[in-house]
Amino acid sequence: MTNAINWFEIPVTDYERAKTFYATIIGEDIIDHHMPNMKYGVFPYDMEMKCIGGAIVQMEGIKPSTEGSTVYLNGGDDLNVTLNKVEAAGGKIIMPKTDIEENGFIAQFLDTEGNKVALHSMA
Repeated sequence: MTNAINWFEIPVTDYERAKTFYATIIGEDIIDHHMPNMKYGVFPYDMEMKCIGGAIVQMEGIKPSTEGSTVYLNGGDDLNVTLNKVEAAGGKIIMPKTDIEENGFIAQFLDTEGNKVALHSMA
C-alpha cells in the first residue's frame, strides 16, 4: 500500500457556494461529476500518477461537521497563499499557520458549509 488514503469527500449543503469557495482558495476549478440524487465536484488530481483525490458532495443523508476526521488539503508551496483566501471566500480560520517543525506547517479553517478542514505545506 502506497497511501493509507486514496479518496476523500467533503459534505456540503450548498453545492455552488462550496464549489466557489474551494475553487477560490485552491486556485483551481472543481469539476462537476454529478450522479443521480447527488451533486459531486472533484478536486484536481493526477489520476495517471495515482495521486490522492477527493470531492465535495451534496446529497441527502450527509451533512457538514466540525467533528470527526479532518481532511488536510495541499497548501501549495506557501500555506499563507491559500490560507489568506479563506476568510475573503466566506470561511473562518480556526487555527492560524502553525509550525510543525520538520513536517512543515498546518492551519485549520471552517468552510462555508461548516466543515472543519485543514491545510498542510512545507512552507
